[in-house]
Amino acid sequence: MIRINLLPHREEARKQRRTQFYTLLGLVALLGGVVWFVGHTLIGQRIDAQESSNDFVKREIAVLDKEIAEIKRLQEQTQSLLSRKQVIESLQSNRAETVHIFNELGKQVPEGVFIRSVKQSGVRINLLGYAQSNARVSQLMRNLDASPIFEKPELVEIKAADFNRRRVGDFNLFVSIERAPIEDSDQNKSAAKEPAK
Repeated sequence: MIRINLLPHREEARKQRRTQFYTLLGLVALLGGVVWFVGHTLIGQRIDAQESSNDFVKREIAVLDKEIAEIKRLQEQTQSLLSRKQVIESLQSNRAETVHIFNELGKQVPEGVFIRSVKQSGVRINLLGYAQSNARVSQLMRNLDASPIFEKPELVEIKAADFNRRRVGDFNLFVSIERAPIEDSDQNKSAAKEPAK
């Protein structure tokens, strides 16, 4: 029987396998490094692009915030101007009101009634005075209610008092002024300007 020594052949096969293993290990490590580098580069680019987008959005938000602040400032100015305009329109529409009030009071105050104080607060007028009797105060309230300028007379109180050595009724009453709203008068003006269809 022939004996063949396979030890060198086996040793050679082991060396080849070891070489292949180290070669594959090196290739896998190289491939892993390449994958890591490409992944890191791509992720870095994505992060840079996202940061660039975020910076752009922040700049645009800052610009919009400035514009919003400007818009708020303009709205406040507009509101201020509108309120001034309304005050001026109110003053313009009611500038002759005092004259009308006193003329109408002169017409509506019956004989035997003496008005000693007139105070206006908005559309309400407070009348203080003396009357020869309670009936005269009632007549004054009916006259004010029937007036085209006044409405809703309200008697607060009437009490006995002495005036010029005579016994009189000291009265306190409120009456409202009947005003047309400013918007209605503006609408009526615009309606009057439009031609009839």
